[in-house]
Amino acid sequence: MKVVVQRSKAASVTVSGENVGAIEQGLVLLVGITHEDTEADVRWMADKVAGLRIFEDENGKMNLSVLEIGGEILSVSQFTLYGDCRKGRRPNFMAAARPEQAEVLYEAFNEALRKTGLRVATGRFGAMMDVQLVNWGPVTLIIDSKMS
Repeated sequence: MKVVVQRSKAASVTVSGENVGAIEQGLVLLVGITHEDTEADVRWMADKVAGLRIFEDENGKMNLSVLEIGGEILSVSQFTLYGDCRKGRRPNFMAAARPEQAEVLYEAFNEALRKTGLRVATGRFGAMMDVQLVNWGPVTLIIDSKMS
């Protein structure tokens, strides 16, 4: 499981012009699922993201988590995180999980985040989405459950 984490002042996602999810300050997560991912990856990733200390404290140090600042999450499914661009000019997505597997784990990930007390808005799984965000910092990190 791979997640691109972006610290954001505000973000939203629309599908066919309809706003389907929006947050104020918090994290925008682009979430990729691969064939090997399990519920254990989901739990590990949710715990990691919820506790990640990337917000500044009163001394300007990245010392606070999204939970500690009362932030929100915008979670967007993103199979292209598993795009392989090593050969040719067109990426292949063979490492991305099939939609029926990925959707179950994506929803479980969002629910695990909600169980920490976070408000989690989402895009629409499998849809063509427009994501807007104000990247705060900018701060962008990539977390991979297989690299833990």
